[in-house]
Amino acid sequence: MEESQRQKKIGSVLQRDLVEVLQGAATQGGMKGILISVTKVTVTVDLSIAKVYLSVFPNNKGKEILEGIKSNAPLIRHELAQRTKHQLRRMPQLEFFIDDSLEYIDKIEQSLKGKDNPIKDPTILDKRKKS
Repeated sequence: MEESQRQKKIGSVLQRDLVEVLQGAATQGGMKGILISVTKVTVTVDLSIAKVYLSVFPNNKGKEILEGIKSNAPLIRHELAQRTKHQLRRMPQLEFFIDDSLEYIDKIEQSLKGKDNPIKDPTILDKRKKS
């Protein structure tokens, strides 16, 4: 089901402010060389839950950063509520996830560039089929 205009608007407001909150917390926490970006925010129909998809660079720090963010979710939610108090009546619960779509795209590119290229050698496809 497609998101309503209201859901999209709330998602974009949350996304914009979350970037500022998370990057601010990262720099204040002394994390140098770590980039946290909010790739997507989807809000449920009843506007009670916001699913936040994060991309972390470097990739190997993703799980560690996600755990830290999840443990500080109430503080992040409070900070967001303060920033959006004139735009939102109620702040949705925040659920954080790692967005691994960039890794997925990278794996596909590596497969195409590597020696096991199914486009150049169609016999590989037979090996990959499930029995």
